Amino acid sequence: MENNTQPNNPLHGVKLETIVTKLQEHYGWDELARLVRINCFANNPTVKSSLHFLRRTPWARKKVEDLYLDTFH
Repeated sequence: MENNTQPNNPLHGVKLETIVTKLQEHYGWDELARLVRINCFANNPTVKSSLHFLRRTPWARKKVEDLYLDTFH
């Protein structure tokens, strides 16, 4: 039996770190800060600080995940 608990979720199995890293490589921090208006992308951005904020802020994480889906899917 296949363990496919979320067959319709394109983010299933994709780590938040991967999402942030790919978006940063694709857009750069400046454009990312313009597209998703959160300070962790605008002020001294790093993947680590962004992950810390996004893991604790569901609305911001949703915006980043939506941008990832719009960009790469």
